[in-house]
Amino acid sequence: MTDFVSDIQKIPYSADRVFAKLSDLNNLEKVQSLLPEGKIRNFTFDTDSCSFQVDSFGDISVRVVEREPNKTIKLVSEKSPMPFTFWIQLQEIATDDTRIKLTFKADIPFMFKAMVSKPLKEGINKVAEALAQLPY
Repeated sequence: MTDFVSDIQKIPYSADRVFAKLSDLNNLEKVQSLLPEGKIRNFTFDTDSCSFQVDSFGDISVRVVEREPNKTIKLVSEKSPMPFTFWIQLQEIATDDTRIKLTFKADIPFMFKAMVSKPLKEGINKVAEALAQLPY
């Protein structure tokens, strides 16, 4: 398994508000406009799951398997060319200062690791930055 960890981002809202928004995957609708146009499409989501297509990668479905209020949201792949786990970690520093860090852990075959490592690292940082920009 290979871990990709985002840079820590600052969100100017309480962990309670951030967690409430991110723990319900229906709220991903607000993130769609922040994604690279044409690369990710056909989003469907409900409270606990999300499906989409990624160009040159295929169909992906994820499900929330754990929620620790105001701290952690854990998602696992249900359908993906490679199995992965994704964590959203929150830490409240002050009432209007929550830090967010994303961790993506994937079972990447050795022959593809060099090819996908840089895009995955860049991608997880872009997602963290996008989440930090949301109005909570």
